[in-house]
Amino acid sequence: MKILGVSSIRPIPDAPAAEGPEHRAGIGRAVALLVLVGAAALIPLLGPRVALDGTGEAAAPGVGSITLLRTVMFAALCIPVGEVFTTWLARRVPGGPPPRKSPSSWSVLSAGAGFVAALALASVVSTGNLIPQQLSDIDIGGLYETRDGKLALLEVNAFLAAGLCAQSRRPATQLLPLSAVAVAEALRAHPTVEDSPLIGSGLTLIHVVCSSLWVGGLLYVLRTVRVWRGTAPGPAAALIGLYARVAAVLLAAITATGLCSTLRRMPPSTVLDQLTETAYGRTLLAKTLLVVVVAALALTARLRLGRASDPLTACTPARAELVVLGLVVAVSALLTALPVPIRW
Repeated sequence: MKILGVSSIRPIPDAPAAEGPEHRAGIGRAVALLVLVGAAALIPLLGPRVALDGTGEAAAPGVGSITLLRTVMFAALCIPVGEVFTTWLARRVPGGPPPRKSPSSWSVLSAGAGFVAALALASVVSTGNLIPQQLSDIDIGGLYETRDGKLALLEVNAFLAAGLCAQSRRPATQLLPLSAVAVAEALRAHPTVEDSPLIGSGLTLIHVVCSSLWVGGLLYVLRTVRVWRGTAPGPAAALIGLYARVAAVLLAAITATGLCSTLRRMPPSTVLDQLTETAYGRTLLAKTLLVVVVAALALTARLRLGRASDPLTACTPARAELVVLGLVVAVSALLTALPVPIRW
């Protein structure tokens, strides 16, 4: 009969710990995040149909596909702009970790995604704003003959140049081609037949630039804080505070330019009617409500940053803010694909 020694006895595994409130809260946040991400993915598919329902307006062919491509292109503009902006902020944080402690860059990947989206949008422009069914439908030479075609080509080349700059020793140089994308979008949104198109383009340019800094900056700030919080929690909290002060100015500029652009396209006497009776107005109303939610989350994060015992708890509402901003980007893309309201 073989006697078992103490060393041969396998310990009984500990019973799993009971799920506490923190665990349940984490599951709740994960579910909420999945719901919001799913909603953002459905906007290009369901958004046009919901916005146009009952308005009597006709949607442009392929409006869902165009919305999806513009969502990708806007996100590809925000990410590298935010990285350069946050890197500049991080250098001004006293006692911050060295640059090698920063998170990895997504600029090259975003430039590639932006290039593909811009190229697809250029193919749509080349066919007279119709979705090409085969390669023979695409007229690349025709892009040089129209204003929209030239702007589409400018965006394609700009994303290609941004990707090359992102891989150079001076990645901040990608801001130059990315600025060209912002200018092209501002000019495209206001054709020459519009009243005072340069004023409208100027407002849109400020709106696009400030939005890119806000969305992309928040993304990279949260990624940086995640890297810093273990070794440098103080500088991590200081970085959030520095970004919050700049974000307040960006929000003010976004609100002012958005209001001015709305009043240019919807005279004050018709705004309330068009917000509910036109696809453009309904989408604009949805975007406005989302921005209000974003502002409330940003305020919550700012209050936690100044009053909580652990300032880094501000990251929780900031993450929610980032997710809702993703919805704002998708709704903004839908807004560019819908028919502009008629000035009554």
